[in-house]
Amino acid sequence: MPTPKGHTTAIRASRVIGTNVYSTNGDKIGEIEDVMLNKLDTNIMFAVVGFGGFLGLGEKFHPIPWSSLDYEKDKGGYIVPFTEEQLKNAPAHSLEELTKDDGAAARDAAFDYYKVERYWVVGAE
Repeated sequence: MPTPKGHTTAIRASRVIGTNVYSTNGDKIGEIEDVMLNKLDTNIMFAVVGFGGFLGLGEKFHPIPWSSLDYEKDKGGYIVPFTEEQLKNAPAHSLEELTKDDGAAARDAAFDYYKVERYWVVGAE
């Protein structure tokens, strides 16, 4: 079943990891380093986008809500609806910190910062 933009709803994680990520103005901001999964509710918690480093030094890892990533076939990568300034000021962590407390703190901070609807509370009322 395709997404509203015609993309497949299923994709292997190995195809996602290493894919470039671009800002709204088309500048490459980094690439997907990993995808955090919640094993209990089978959801993707967030994509881990690495940027800001050189040869692996000083790189920051940013949790970005999965629903914010939109694959653009012509770019061969994902577009996020955020400005470069937003991305530079976004929550950043080490890879180890992203999984601390089961990743909930990093996930919550990212969803709050980007003002993305929390998938784990939608329809919970």
